[in-house]
Amino acid sequence: MPKTRKQFGSADDIEIALYDAIGRADLEALMALWADDEEIVCIHPDGTRLIGYAAIRASWEEIFSRGGVHILPLQLHASQNLMSAVHNLIEAVYTQEGTQRDVHILATNVYVKTAAGWRIVLHHASTAPGKAKTELAANNVLH
Repeated sequence: MPKTRKQFGSADDIEIALYDAIGRADLEALMALWADDEEIVCIHPDGTRLIGYAAIRASWEEIFSRGGVHILPLQLHASQNLMSAVHNLIEAVYTQEGTQRDVHILATNVYVKTAAGWRIVLHHASTAPGKAKTELAANNVLH
């Protein structure tokens, strides 16, 4: 795991960093956002549940081998207390050329406040109902 990590003052700050790292296909920056805990969880659209740092890293490494995934987070619904935050949102997925694909992902990100600042402990993404399923099948990759 990365030795030097940036401290994030809020769950909103780390979420901005999350989508920035995904868009840049920056594996090191992305993995530095996760909590130092083997109980972290990531579920990609139509994927299996991945538990632990190694499994999550391997999945993002595979995704990033095809380049970044450009996502615009929309319609954030947040619930937060002093030590945790749950963000539910819609991810609008864009192509490498910057045009919007007809794909929307429903995502939930859970953050906890640790001694090292805010960290992500869960990213769960699923394909929204509708035309997105067709697009997903055609391209076989979202994130």
